[in-house]
Amino acid sequence: MKPFRYTAIIWALAMSAVWTASFAVQLSAQAKTPWNASYFPNVPLTTQDGERIGFYDLIKGKTVAIELMYTSCEYACPLETARLAQVQEMIGDRMGRDIFFYSISIDPKRDTPAVLKAYAEKYHAGPGWKFLTGKPSDIELLSRKLGLYSPPNPKDKDGHTPTLLIGNEPSGQWTRGSALDNARLTATMIGNWFGGYQNASPVRSYADAKPLPKFSPGEYLFAKRCSVCHSLGGDRKLAPDLTHVVHMRDREWLARYISKPDEMLRSGDPQAKALQKAYQEVRMPNLGLSQQDVAGVLAYLDTLAAPAK
Repeated sequence: MKPFRYTAIIWALAMSAVWTASFAVQLSAQAKTPWNASYFPNVPLTTQDGERIGFYDLIKGKTVAIELMYTSCEYACPLETARLAQVQEMIGDRMGRDIFFYSISIDPKRDTPAVLKAYAEKYHAGPGWKFLTGKPSDIELLSRKLGLYSPPNPKDKDGHTPTLLIGNEPSGQWTRGSALDNARLTATMIGNWFGGYQNASPVRSYADAKPLPKFSPGEYLFAKRCSVCHSLGGDRKLAPDLTHVVHMRDREWLARYISKPDEMLRSGDPQAKALQKAYQEVRMPNLGLSQQDVAGVLAYLDTLAAPAK
């Protein structure tokens, strides 16, 4: 039995050496990544709760998703924030534990901590999701370092590009994508690709996949843009359920509101103002839809059941 015992000891020592070497290589790789304190500025920021903290301190050792936004935006910001709220739900209790979201205002003069706190509450931001403000010069420095900077463009009414930066600071892995992407895809990227595979679903055969459904242009557009805030027969808290909306509101008014909600609010339209007030002042964003797009969405809503009398 002695040879076997010695062999087992030698094997255990060898495996220990391999594990130690592997761990050392990982540490060495992490130490060599340029995406650390030498790259990310630790400029002071203020959260929606009035907490002061350096930017690098916020991301150090974490998996993060970072976006630029501002609360008075009438275009992409409401949609990208609503999309991130969906992602938050999908990630679940990992939020605030090993995954963190940071929404940084590019309008720090207007977006005080109190304004950001009210905005965060509208979108049901939970633990692990901070809304941040700071000095304009520091915000610009951060946006450039993060690759999220958009140069001033008089033709761009939005003021920025809805981009989401996803990364894992310890490993130095970072990627940029659209902040308006499918929520399930974004949640998978954050939780599994960058945050580890502990919550990955079991692998299934492609042979078990269901046939892809056929969508009309209006149904596809509704699923991609409108369903972020609106439901069909559900309980979406950010905006009204739209199951019977074409049977309840004037069609011409609906077409104008879907196309240019920002202009209708500025004009003082009573129905538009009442809707915004009813849903915690959450803005209906101007999605830049064409007349054909709007007609397609309305045609899709037409196919839904009429309300019972």
